[in-house]
Amino acid sequence: MTAQAGTGRTNQKQRTRTAIVAAARELTGTGAEVTMPAIARAALVSEATAYRYFPDLPSLISEALAGVWPPPAEALAPVADSADPVERVAFACEFLLRGILARQGSVRAMIAATITRPETVTTRPGIRFGLIDHALLPLEDTLGARDPDGFAQLKRDLAVAVSAEAFFTLTDLCGLDPDEAITSAVRTAATLTEAAVRANA
Repeated sequence: MTAQAGTGRTNQKQRTRTAIVAAARELTGTGAEVTMPAIARAALVSEATAYRYFPDLPSLISEALAGVWPPPAEALAPVADSADPVERVAFACEFLLRGILARQGSVRAMIAATITRPETVTTRPGIRFGLIDHALLPLEDTLGARDPDGFAQLKRDLAVAVSAEAFFTLTDLCGLDPDEAITSAVRTAATLTEAAVRANA
């Protein structure tokens, strides 16, 4: 094989990979169901080809979502000047859940895959944790210093409420429409934060 042929083959592989990721990114932005066959069709490749580049759906979704979510400081910029952790947490919760709603097909696919294959859980983006940490920055020198265990517990409590799992529980099992579900989750997150602040005042 000549060097030129080898380079051409490498370039073709890169174009194919790029097309698969681009198709996945576009599909995740629609909120529709995200599957490997659907992504392969959109990328104009066979499903087998898609699996040659990505061993499973979580790894492909993870790459497709890379850079889609802004960093926590940018996401919480509208409340950057607020020292009120309750306001900041409420904003972070709504920001996350609105983003999940817009990308729910890919989020559902990622959750389903990691439930059936727990070893792939590291491919999940974990956006909530960065948002929660940034939202609670005003408490680091107060609650975080006085009661590190309580502060850690608050973060764990919020990880339950500020989550895709909570959102889908409220919509799928409780029958709330998306806006009602977001309002409910935001209220829960704010209440948890307010209670922790009050208990350590």
